[in-house]
Amino acid sequence: MQDGWLRRALEVKRDGGALDDATWTRIIDGYVDGSVEEACVAALAMAVAIRGMDLAEIAALTEAMVRSGDVLAYPRLSERGVRVVDKHSSGGVGDTVSLVAVPLAAACGVPVAKLSGRALGHTGGTLDKLEAIPGVRTDLSPAAFVAQVEGIGCAIAAQSARLVPADRQLYALRDRTGTVPSTGLIASSIVSKKIAGGADAIVFDVKAGRGAFMRTVEDALALSETLVRLAARFGRRASALVSDMEEPLGAAVGTGIEAVEARDFLRGDDRDPRLAEAIFAVVHEMLRVGGVADEEIAPRTLDALGSGAAYERFVQLVEAQGGSRTTVDELSVDGRRTSALAGRSGFVTAIDAVAIGEQARELVAAGGPFAGIRITARVGTPVRAGEVLAECIGDGVPAATIAAAFTVGDAAPAARPLVAKMVRDAQAAVPSNGLRS
Repeated sequence: MQDGWLRRALEVKRDGGALDDATWTRIIDGYVDGSVEEACVAALAMAVAIRGMDLAEIAALTEAMVRSGDVLAYPRLSERGVRVVDKHSSGGVGDTVSLVAVPLAAACGVPVAKLSGRALGHTGGTLDKLEAIPGVRTDLSPAAFVAQVEGIGCAIAAQSARLVPADRQLYALRDRTGTVPSTGLIASSIVSKKIAGGADAIVFDVKAGRGAFMRTVEDALALSETLVRLAARFGRRASALVSDMEEPLGAAVGTGIEAVEARDFLRGDDRDPRLAEAIFAVVHEMLRVGGVADEEIAPRTLDALGSGAAYERFVQLVEAQGGSRTTVDELSVDGRRTSALAGRSGFVTAIDAVAIGEQARELVAAGGPFAGIRITARVGTPVRAGEVLAECIGDGVPAATIAAAFTVGDAAPAARPLVAKMVRDAQAAVPSNGLRS
């Protein structure tokens, strides 16, 4: 039979064996051109989700997916030996890091080509947050994306249809077949997009906790190690942080109010301490893998913020993508406010990040992009009965429903580190002209 090779490949994975590079390429090529049936790929994905993949298989799948479409390049930067960096977050609530870290790293001299996604479930999407700024477009053509990165040092855009089309098909299939939580499939999906986007170095922010797709630090660490090792096989520098998502990251949750939070952070108007810790950790790694010496990282970062250079770079990004300085300066949250109040005195012991994310999404759907939730009492905060836990901005969700996402107990919980683990590449990898190093 013509498809005998495919049946044999499925049997190998079913029984826990490994497929060679040529077989992975043949499967992915056939899936994209329609000669391999979707049912067979679904069966393969399920076998992988149950049996796993070794690193060589993950790399073969990644390379096959990269080769299914275009690969971007930045010749004006590469000829000067400048590394282009991208960052990836595995998804969280109140995660405004990208909107700040991208222009901040660029202002420090490290160009950032950020391919981002939209909201998925209870998690926010960077594209939705950026598009809340009037006039801003994120559907840049590949040529426009490259020109912007080479021109002003940063861009945040959606993945174009010609970048890793195989991943788009495979991800949709995994979503329908319950095979999303597979370390190998997750890693190949993430890294293939970063390689196709032309990144020479990558920082992965892998969330762990009840508000994340990876519930435990151990699972997030396993994914982090795979991501860094996989990137290294393609000649890319990489770091991965395992960061806490037991509660929302920043104080603001909602598309537009997170854009306001990013604007205020870059201008120095207001800097939430928990969000600031996350931003500085991510930017440190972006500059490190971008080639900045360790002793220069903190001074450059603080100077870019203090001088206003990071904010100016953010404005340049907005202007390049259709917005204006005026629209950024005039951003404001919805004026309709109600308070979510504590029902008893004690300490905030937990905040249900999933519930907060879903409630913020409902508020945005009902009231527009500048509705959402602003958290005022973090985990560990002492509160009295009747004190404000969070502000409900806009209409559509009762304040009491938001208050129910907070647990108040008698004793303060033990503090958790924001960054639980760090995984770094073993050595500086030289950007490669090919895919494999």
